Amino acid sequence: MGQPGFGIIGCGLVSDFHGKGIGELDGARVVCATDMNAERAAAFAAKYGGEALATSEAVCSHPEVDIVSVLTPNAHHAEHVIRAAEHGKHVIVEKPPEMTLGKTDRMLAACRAANVRLAVSLQVRFRTAIRVMKAAVEAGRFGRLLAADAYMKWHRPTAYYLSDAWRSRREEGAGVTIQHAFHYLDLLLHLAGPVTDVQAWMTNLIHPEVELEDTCTARLAFARGAEGFLRASTAMYPGTDIRIELNGENGTAVMVGERVVQWQFREEQPEDEEIRRIGSEAAQTAATGAAAFGHAEHARLIADMLDAIREGRDPYVTVESGRQTLATALAMYESADRGCPVKVAD
Repeated sequence: MGQPGFGIIGCGLVSDFHGKGIGELDGARVVCATDMNAERAAAFAAKYGGEALATSEAVCSHPEVDIVSVLTPNAHHAEHVIRAAEHGKHVIVEKPPEMTLGKTDRMLAACRAANVRLAVSLQVRFRTAIRVMKAAVEAGRFGRLLAADAYMKWHRPTAYYLSDAWRSRREEGAGVTIQHAFHYLDLLLHLAGPVTDVQAWMTNLIHPEVELEDTCTARLAFARGAEGFLRASTAMYPGTDIRIELNGENGTAVMVGERVVQWQFREEQPEDEEIRRIGSEAAQTAATGAAAFGHAEHARLIADMLDAIREGRDPYVTVESGRQTLATALAMYESADRGCPVKVAD
């Protein structure tokens, strides 16, 4: 693969971050793009290069496309991922990987059969603060991990939910749990391991015009023994930065936004003082608006995908791992609907 060519399927809000990320990588380029709204595809191509095409088939069959980025509404990922795999293209799919485990499994099977790489866009795993927290977990610095918690208190106006038809439809993949908090639920699993049982409560606090949850509270039981708590909302004006907390018998680490705000262990290491300086208060992390964040983490995810293809390895963020997060999120919906604790499906 010389100069990798990207084909974009879906030119909505998140496509800007992928377009900017691709543009930062030496030699990488957008070859083509498509969207159900032809004007949106044309605008994307004019901004990031390449040509606007009429269909996803045209994108997937384009001879200069090496990697297809599937950025459609959440419940329509599988059809495009499978089509891309059948044309021998590697794929990056936006989070969540799909809206059912069965469709996710069909995507995985198609990519394995075609021997192509498949990554899910859970780019927050590349945040520097998360990388050092992950390394500390793997090094055993926390000892026994006791708690892994996420607090996402954001704000989205009603106009956000009405900006695209799918954003107000749960069956299409909308709602704070699957659409916004999925990243931070994923970080908890990434750091603390899989979840076995959940109990969740979901409400709509300030968006009566849409029939989905804007607030979710959940208790999580991790397979390795830790307990977890997720509090996520798009109702909290004006919105505050995401907060991820890890507590163990030998240490505590807390990230707010992209900053390490607490890093304390029984045994100090030489790198700890530098770690405590990670991040900036000026960095936006989507708390106050749907586009109020940078594209650097998308660029890291895309760069890792290119390296994975060249090196013949799995990408850092596999869909198999994203499937665990999806199973947990689906169990949360089931728990809220039934009003009782639910086991997470395999």
